[in-house]
Amino acid sequence: MTMTTAPLELVLHSSEATWNRERWDELPDDGKRYEIIDGVLYMSTAPSPWHQWISRLAQRLLYTQIDDRGLGITFNAPVGLFMPGCDPVQPDLLVLRPDDRSLILERRIETIPLLLIEILSPSNPQHDLVLKRQAYARAGVPEYWVLRPQERDILVHSEPDPTLGHFLRVLRIPADGELVSPTLAFRAPVAAFFALPSEPAS
Repeated sequence: MTMTTAPLELVLHSSEATWNRERWDELPDDGKRYEIIDGVLYMSTAPSPWHQWISRLAQRLLYTQIDDRGLGITFNAPVGLFMPGCDPVQPDLLVLRPDDRSLILERRIETIPLLLIEILSPSNPQHDLVLKRQAYARAGVPEYWVLRPQERDILVHSEPDPTLGHFLRVLRIPADGELVSPTLAFRAPVAAFFALPSEPAS
């Protein structure tokens, strides 16, 4: 089984910054990902199978080390996450505090998670590496990972500065390295996030 390339994944955006959560609620449930950042609507096409496979691997790692130990609650896309300036965003994965169960509503979650994860689309890296990274830092997200399938590495962002809109600490964990979370009780080899079905996870 080979998953080394992905079809084109597009991110389109509105020409005006007049979108809000009320208008988001009226959008169709059609398999696309709709996000609003600073009033601008962004629409992403459905992710590739390779993207979804990486998400599945990451979920398994998080469930084992976070959920099963009662340290957090992991969600995967699509789920609307509302934070300051994000009305909403739909990260690929997020981890909530155990005490945030009451903030999980029917169509949305309204809180700042412990961790947000995006799997980088090769066709539009600026969406996750610039736009979302700035939005997540402004919201005060404690930790943000960007999984890069082409490089098979991970960018780990922490120490957000909401005023400046960036993370003060950014580490690149290489393909042969180990991700050790700066804020959570989590560690795993980077290779485990990108292992193909025929490959060992560690």
